[in-house]
Amino acid sequence: MQDFNAYANEGKKVAAQAAREEAKSDALAQQLARALAGKGEADILRAIYKEAERGRKAGTLTDEELDRFSAAIAPLLDAGKRKKLEQIVRKLKSM
Repeated sequence: MQDFNAYANEGKKVAAQAAREEAKSDALAQQLARALAGKGEADILRAIYKEAERGRKAGTLTDEELDRFSAAIAPLLDAGKRKKLEQIVRKLKSM
């Protein structure tokens, strides 16, 4: 059985990993926002889907990352676009 310090250290490692993953998702969202500035909705959705599809096929994009990305982008969208984003995320998760 591990002592309390071992559990505390493990908890810190898990928290640090979660923070790194969240920062990675936020950075991706910001990068996409800059790259897609001034483009139409259809172009934006295609670009997001294409990049996400590539990540899923390569095994580098997890369901958790999709959820974090969606959570970062959703507040920037109106209700109709949020619904489209949710549909895209569901489709990507089923890949």
